[in-house]
Amino acid sequence: MVLLHFQLFLLLLIATYLSFAYSHQRPKLSAIRREASSFSYSPDLPPEYETHYYAQTLDHFNYYPESYTTFQHRYVLNFKYWGGANTSSPIFVYVGEESNVAGDILFVGFIAELAARFEGLLLYIEHRYYGESLPFGTREETFKNASTVGYLSSEQALADYAQIITDVKKNLSAVNSPVIAVGASYGGMLASWFRMKYPHIVIGSLASSAPILYFVDITPQDGYQVVVSNDFMNTSESCYNTIKQSWSEMDRIAAQPNGLLDLGNRFNVCSPLNSTKELKDYLAELYMGSAQYDNPPDYYVENLCKAIDGAPPGTDVLGRIIWGLNASIFGDGRCNYVSDDDTLYKMSAWELQTCTEMVLPIGVDNNNTMFDISPFDLNNFTKQCQQVFGVTPRPYWAPIEFGGHNIKSALGNFASNIIFSNGLRDPWSAGGILEDISDSIVAIHTDQGAHCLDVLNPTPNDPAWLVEQREKEIKIIAAWLADYYAKLATNN
Repeated sequence: MVLLHFQLFLLLLIATYLSFAYSHQRPKLSAIRREASSFSYSPDLPPEYETHYYAQTLDHFNYYPESYTTFQHRYVLNFKYWGGANTSSPIFVYVGEESNVAGDILFVGFIAELAARFEGLLLYIEHRYYGESLPFGTREETFKNASTVGYLSSEQALADYAQIITDVKKNLSAVNSPVIAVGASYGGMLASWFRMKYPHIVIGSLASSAPILYFVDITPQDGYQVVVSNDFMNTSESCYNTIKQSWSEMDRIAAQPNGLLDLGNRFNVCSPLNSTKELKDYLAELYMGSAQYDNPPDYYVENLCKAIDGAPPGTDVLGRIIWGLNASIFGDGRCNYVSDDDTLYKMSAWELQTCTEMVLPIGVDNNNTMFDISPFDLNNFTKQCQQVFGVTPRPYWAPIEFGGHNIKSALGNFASNIIFSNGLRDPWSAGGILEDISDSIVAIHTDQGAHCLDVLNPTPNDPAWLVEQREKEIKIIAAWLADYYAKLATNN
């Protein structure tokens, strides 16, 4: 039943993915497509999951009167596997990302397997400004102006997690229970940074598909699209070539009398096109989303390319693209919602974060991919952020705060006990850690996997390479725990 629930949920999120995408073909971070769940998706949880609320400090880093304001911060506990405080059994913390935490619990299931393996307590913490953890009560008040949104940052979120973990351990008399953080995508970035910033709170972190290097002047802006293009090329060269040729063909048709109207009719758009860019962005999001979540058993890239390559003989380039579109998860028989709205969404916490510290420079500024030229323009993006949120991006801050440049030297000198896991078919792996930095900062990757697959629910049908990847992670975590308990026994 849970598997069916997951499949229906995934279909819902995939179907809504494009509706929430915005300008310059900027893909989202997420373990699973979560634009819907970011705002409203909150499934009923099994009874073993207990929902709690902590009186969270609004501002951890200042001492203004308003800094001491508190809000109701949601977290969830599951004691099913826990050996108890008297045995110093571990606590596995799911580091909440840009979503409603209840929308993750049923589907990011590897953490529960870890808890079962090591008799651990499960603790899931929601990220501030997402789900029910709204600092000013309602979405309208929370996103009212630049002052109310100014308390949203990764630094504040990490301090939140430290506060809740400390409080939970105190309440459960579990002071000696070691804590291991698990995070996926943006949550994986947070998990790795949590270990770096709060090593006295967590003894280790599993950071799945965490692109901690995808920032300005570190990773090329087309890194994401290069991986997507390789995914398609490795699946079918003819499919790749058809997509690459389609952009100029759209421009050719659009330049003819009534060209945009004809183009819109061919692609069955819901409303008339105003430019080819609208259609190009729509299709680019489809290709990027298909690659990012190209995990078994769905294999979106393969299915899309089979449709493009399998079009009837004599079908022209755009006709083949349409065959692919109709066979994709978006081809449900209804019209295609192609929008010219390039503006950011004022009520989106994630889009706000991309306007402050999480400035992920994704664009195409050359002809080395299958995509049309669409460079990331920091100046234009800055103007958008100022207009919508009243904030100015700080694109260089995250690497200064957490490390990014010369990452091997930086992490090798002071960090430890972090697993960076990636699937090399995941476009975000372009900004990930793909090589071991030290004996205790390790990179585990698979050639076949895509985004966050290792932390999703294990199934009996998982391929051998995925099972092997997870077993490596379990072995490393077991060593962390063994080392912790040995030191605990010595100290006692």
